[in-house]
Amino acid sequence: MLFTAKLSDMPVEAESRVIIRFQDCDPLMHLNNSKYFDYFFNAREDQVSKLYGFSFEAMFRELRTSWVVYQHQISYVRPARISEWVRITSRVIYFNEDTMVTEYFMTNDLRTELKTVLWTTSKHISIASGQRVPHPKEVQDYLNATCVPGLDFPHLHFNDRIHAIKQELAAGASA
Repeated sequence: MLFTAKLSDMPVEAESRVIIRFQDCDPLMHLNNSKYFDYFFNAREDQVSKLYGFSFEAMFRELRTSWVVYQHQISYVRPARISEWVRITSRVIYFNEDTMVTEYFMTNDLRTELKTVLWTTSKHISIASGQRVPHPKEVQDYLNATCVPGLDFPHLHFNDRIHAIKQELAAGASA
């Protein structure tokens, strides 16, 4: 069973609170650029396990499929600093029969300052053939339940999305 949570109980957005580790920082005391990926992917794995009861291992074992990264688009808006507590938000912003785009962003702990935005495009593949395969119904239902509604992804520009996230954060800070 890939998902233990009911579809109707699955939130669209997931958030984690993490601390920036000394070992992951450069001499300027900023999170090393390559480490952002580790923080984002580790947060997402924890989030989907906790919120949706999803296991990548179960997907691999039961369906003999997985998602592989096809493309990243990242913007380093402000540095994350050594020993700083940050919030990592992740959400699916697009999917089709064999593709999923996950949006990640990192903020300060108060969610008033945007630090980084990442879009990761993943392809759903058969582990036996390495070829793209359609999402099975169970995965398609999960994506339908958790994808951010109302985004016109094919016409969405990355820099416009950064601006929109900044506006979301500003609106949340003033509320």
